[in-house]
Amino acid sequence: MLRFISFGSGSSGNCYLLYTETDNLMIDIGVGTRSLKKHFREFGMRFTSLDRIFVTHDHADHVKSVGSISRELDLDVFATELVHRGIDRNYCVRHKIQPDHRRTVLPGQPETIGSFVVTPFSVPHDSTDNVGYRIEVDGVVFCIVTDVGHITDGIASQISDANYLVIEANYDEEMLLSGPYPEYLKRRIVSGVGHLSNSACGEALAQYATPALKHVWLCHLSEENNHPELARKTVEQILRSSGIVPGKDFKLDVLKRKTPSGIFELK
Repeated sequence: MLRFISFGSGSSGNCYLLYTETDNLMIDIGVGTRSLKKHFREFGMRFTSLDRIFVTHDHADHVKSVGSISRELDLDVFATELVHRGIDRNYCVRHKIQPDHRRTVLPGQPETIGSFVVTPFSVPHDSTDNVGYRIEVDGVVFCIVTDVGHITDGIASQISDANYLVIEANYDEEMLLSGPYPEYLKRRIVSGVGHLSNSACGEALAQYATPALKHVWLCHLSEENNHPELARKTVEQILRSSGIVPGKDFKLDVLKRKTPSGIFELK
């Protein structure tokens, strides 16, 4: 059985784990190594059992600890070549990924890695490069889409194909526009290479979700320009207006910014 844990989701640090009884992969490591080791102990899991790391993009809140953990556990790190170059240039990544642990992925090209069939796909964001991941295990399709400037046709296709979906709901438009951020930062966030709003997330789900979708997790909520209940309420209202009932048609949860989720079983 496939299982999923979020160890943190937001600008303070992003990190997600998918695992079976015999295999696992981690997506992004933007949380501190000590915190991650502590979380593993609390779940009764061995940190040294990690098998591999996948990276979406090179911003610090997604890659801060990737080099140090790769070195410590002798793990391969999978990312696009542009993301690898961005990590090399990122001063927040103190320990870089060793050349013999760099593995390159290509958007649209599936690859069987251990128990997982992993297909990266392009996601618009103002990083060096950015991808989401479609991950299939025994016919179960898990998809993660984070730091999304706008919904592309490719992302729409992935939403339609997913059984389980992690998708960004970063900000509430009114909170952002009336809040304390400087104008240049507000423009960046709402741009086509910025982040996805609660309403844009809800509209994407309403338009592209299929009956195959079983569970959605809203991720990467802004601490200053959003609130978990507001994100949930906004998405739920849009879904209900399209005839989709969260909790009945599929489960809807909000991932916490700084603390782990529970363990979710993906059947």
